[in-house]
Amino acid sequence: MKKIKNEIALSKKAIQVGENYALKRGYDGFSATMSANEKTEAIYRLLVLDKLIVALPADKEDLPSMKHKLALWIQKLLPKDDPLLQ
Repeated sequence: MKKIKNEIALSKKAIQVGENYALKRGYDGFSATMSANEKTEAIYRLLVLDKLIVALPADKEDLPSMKHKLALWIQKLLPKDDPLLQ
């Protein structure tokens, strides 16, 4: 797994965008007490289910890999001039 520049900020942005996507899709499972790690896993699984990202192999499905996948996903969605991509 190759490290991405600004990966932490990109994964935070992916959680924000993913949460909005999930809510628009009708998912109401997010609560104020839900941790970022739980949100990461829920968003990852939703995006895999919707075939927006490719699933990780079962033996490599851990939280850091999920965050990395979400960072890659949001990196492709952001405009080229976004500060997170600089």
